[in-house]
Amino acid sequence: MNLHELINDLIVDTKGSADASFLNVAVDSSVAAFAPELLLCATIVLMLLVRVFKGGARIDAFYIALVGTLLSLAAVAPWRHLTGVIDAADPGAVTRMEIFTGMLVYDTFGVFIRMVLIGFLVLFVIFTKLSGIPDKEDGPDIYSLALGATLGMCLMATANHLLMVFMAVEMASVPSYVLAGMLKGRRRASEAALKYSIYGAGAAGVMLYGISLLSGILDSVHLPTMAAQLAQRLPDMPGQELMVLALGGLMVAVGLAFKLSAVPFHFWAPDVFEGATAEVGGFLSIASKAAALALLVRVALGFGSIPPEGPVPGERSQAIAMAEAAAAEAATTEIENPDRETTAEPNANEQTRLTAPAHFVALQEEVSPSDAPAHSDTPADHDHEHADDHDHADHAHGSHSDYGAEAALPTPSSKEQIAALAPARSFMGKLIAFLAVLTCTFGNLAAYGQTNIKRLMAYSTIAHAGYMMMPIPALLELVGRDTLSAESAVAAMCIYLGIYLFMNLGSFAVIAFLRNEMGSEEIADYAGLIRRAPVIVVAFSILLFSLVGLPPLAGFIGKFAVFAVLVEGYRVSAAAGAPATYLLVVLLAGGLNSAISLFYYLRVVKTMTMDPEPENRRPFHFSSVSLQGMYVCAMAAAMVVLFIFWNGLSEAASAAARNLLS
Repeated sequence: MNLHELINDLIVDTKGSADASFLNVAVDSSVAAFAPELLLCATIVLMLLVRVFKGGARIDAFYIALVGTLLSLAAVAPWRHLTGVIDAADPGAVTRMEIFTGMLVYDTFGVFIRMVLIGFLVLFVIFTKLSGIPDKEDGPDIYSLALGATLGMCLMATANHLLMVFMAVEMASVPSYVLAGMLKGRRRASEAALKYSIYGAGAAGVMLYGISLLSGILDSVHLPTMAAQLAQRLPDMPGQELMVLALGGLMVAVGLAFKLSAVPFHFWAPDVFEGATAEVGGFLSIASKAAALALLVRVALGFGSIPPEGPVPGERSQAIAMAEAAAAEAATTEIENPDRETTAEPNANEQTRLTAPAHFVALQEEVSPSDAPAHSDTPADHDHEHADDHDHADHAHGSHSDYGAEAALPTPSSKEQIAALAPARSFMGKLIAFLAVLTCTFGNLAAYGQTNIKRLMAYSTIAHAGYMMMPIPALLELVGRDTLSAESAVAAMCIYLGIYLFMNLGSFAVIAFLRNEMGSEEIADYAGLIRRAPVIVVAFSILLFSLVGLPPLAGFIGKFAVFAVLVEGYRVSAAAGAPATYLLVVLLAGGLNSAISLFYYLRVVKTMTMDPEPENRRPFHFSSVSLQGMYVCAMAAAMVVLFIFWNGLSEAASAAARNLLS
């Protein structure tokens, strides 16, 4: 690809269709869909640049970070108008499109996850201001790292290409390593950062090697194309290639399991959470998990449900130039012969040439009628061709990367592809189910003997990673059998994630605020705390009981949704004649682990409420009417509100799954 082709691609990505302008971008503009991430980048640059100017050091980076994250949240939220791509009356009406030549995908699922990530970032920035870490001097550096990590996590949630998967994981990981050691004077913080970076480097190397194996076997790193190749070759794939394919998939799973802190790749989490500040622990426990779960769904579900890619970028750019020249010649002919008679209306292909983006027209020309998928069931060949042409014309105004849905390579149809990939999905489903059960069981059992509250919460987040992974095996069993039930599996994961954000962030906020007052993070030092800060103890207890999943708190809604889709997955698979019995095992393990987790959470509550207060405790008073107290109470109140008014979250989660399976 030469410089001219790169510039052509950049122009198309920036303004979209050929008839758009830079001031009025089209609905298929990649840059417009990428606006939230661009705002995060601009905020990072502004925070670092403002210190260069005289008097810039007096500006608190908190306010720049807060305004930047709020603008980014407004840009990603579903009420944003994007020339028809998002309908304000229907938050789920987001047209799925591949952006930046297929590297990323823009859909309802990506919108939801980005809202969760950036919304959490807003709450995190406020949390750090209230806790006093970082201070004004370190604020620009710490906030830049947090925003940079969130940028990488947003890319993880929308990645559609294994190269972008790896780059996004590294963009999210490297700033996190530095955040873990943000307290420069503490030996434990430096140790945590070192361990985290070493484990992360090892996981990244394994993941990259797995990507190289998969790309070598399937001749592509574009997820939909890999799915199409796998659907074609899997039935007749030699045993040696099958082993290499499975090994590559397992190595990629290692990288994702590391970000999820799934057992047995959880070794970094307890030490990092204990050594880092509670603020960083809260960030890693929520943002990293949300992004890793979204990426796991993309990788696991991408095989078999997304149309294959179009031509490579170099071929597309050359075709663009040819199509633009042809369009200019046609326009010149029309000007020179304004009075010529028209005997027939232009057919759909000609109409598409006049209205569609040039690169779409060029792609349409490259696909022969024999290779184009049929969109009509009528027996007449003419009807087949007319239906294909009409469908191309109707789709021309969509994404400039949606061409993959039309310009199918000689691959199986969507239903055939889903059926052909059933063994691969079954393997992935069983593997993820095993990891989910192992993760939540180990996390809950290991939490029993902990004496440090941050270390206990580290194992708690490990256990909750297992719970959040449980809907994915059900999703893989439901794909191709019951679309609505498959969407409900994605929605269950999104519901759990939305609730987990509040209850885990609130818990780490209590830990940080009590650390500032007491100077300790040991559970034993929380003895008799209800006598000093009764409202805070009640709020903390509500958050902990919600983590267990007890009613009437929102955590119950999250676990109920997860367990319900496991039952539905078994029911649908049994009705299809292939019962997925392992889903019932996952359900049983989830229920038992929820009961087990009650005891170590209850131990913390018992220490705060029933144990006598230590005689050597220095006097302090944590007022509930302070900003810190109101922040914690707001997080606890969210658990009650979301339990009563959970329908809004459910609708948003359902909208997130709406076009993920299309």
